[in-house]
Amino acid sequence: MRIRFEKDLPFLLFALVCASTVAALPQVESAWSGIKEVYGEQDFGLRILRELMLLVLVAYAFFEPRLRNGALSSTVLAFLAVIASYVLFEIGYALYLDLPLVVPMAGLRIFEYLPLALIGFVTSRLGAGSYIINRFAHFLRYYIALQAVLAIAQALWAPPLFGVSFFGGGRPFGTFVSPNLFGATMATCALLFALVPGMRKWVAVSVFLALLSGSRTAFISSLLVVYFQIYAVLRPRDRWALVMPAPILAVGALVLASSPLLSGRDDADPTQDGRIDLWQRVFSEQMHGPADLLFGWGLGLSSNTINVLYGAEYFKGQFDSDSLYLFLLNGYGLIGLLAYLLFLWTTTRTSVHPNKGLVVMFILVAGLTFNMWEYFPQNAILMYLWGMVLGTGNRPVSSPLQAEGMFRPSRF
Repeated sequence: MRIRFEKDLPFLLFALVCASTVAALPQVESAWSGIKEVYGEQDFGLRILRELMLLVLVAYAFFEPRLRNGALSSTVLAFLAVIASYVLFEIGYALYLDLPLVVPMAGLRIFEYLPLALIGFVTSRLGAGSYIINRFAHFLRYYIALQAVLAIAQALWAPPLFGVSFFGGGRPFGTFVSPNLFGATMATCALLFALVPGMRKWVAVSVFLALLSGSRTAFISSLLVVYFQIYAVLRPRDRWALVMPAPILAVGALVLASSPLLSGRDDADPTQDGRIDLWQRVFSEQMHGPADLLFGWGLGLSSNTINVLYGAEYFKGQFDSDSLYLFLLNGYGLIGLLAYLLFLWTTTRTSVHPNKGLVVMFILVAGLTFNMWEYFPQNAILMYLWGMVLGTGNRPVSSPLQAEGMFRPSRF
């Protein structure tokens, strides 16, 4: 049997994303019944499916010769070695602080879907990035259609466990454990559709679902996609009219996202939910010197996994970070945080992908109020997109499908 990743990979990516429809079924059933489960009491049995599908993808990449050879290049191995070295240092530092091994291991969750970024990078370098993302987007339409049916039904009739939607029912959660995860994934799907020509109506559907969720992060992220879509259709000489008011539009979006009108809840104002006070208290208690600032004060202490296993604030220095950047500062210190931002900047400098600005800005903004690398399937989609954009260099290798004329622009 001959493996052709150009044909197989879009389906495998779609199957991985679809694992989210069954991974949280017990929690979704409870929410429909009017029961809001506590994180520590949730059933995690079905969630093993997402890890199994990830293993299938990794195994596939290993057995596909071109993917394996691209992933084992000297440049990639050197990059992974640098990351691994610093991560091992942070694990040792966490153990030195007498934290159980499960804590620093939980802090590694942001790397769980890094293999997808590596696969995206290699496929893009092989010249098949556009074809694969095109086919993946066409499969993803069925996923969005299912989420749309469920979300509208929930927005009309579901119990208002998470707040009230502007349709009168509860805030929709689709096949997720909360509206925030649902909205973040819908905004990410809008980003993916925006990268494929001719799929604006699916961008619109995904943006609508993101707004319907009432999530602040989903609202801001989806508006970012819309902003770049409008920017792309304007003539170059007219784009300044959209760039100039961008800061004002950003502030207005933040204010609107925090209003009960959109979120359907009275505690949407981030200055009133007690989280900022918690952050200030943890920072004042844990940052005792340059070492705490540079290297963090305990890898994994701000992971949602630890909050689920032990409860909030079980360990000294533990807190609910939400923000990716607070998570990095807590676990990897200022060095890790700056390294992450530097890698984002490097992506924009080295990539020639036409939509690199949108992808990088989306990743940058989505992490402000949401630890997106901990949440499935948003992390899976974004990791692949990041790798694909980074792999679009100045001299990509031509794809066999492109050479044979098998790739065609979307007609939808």
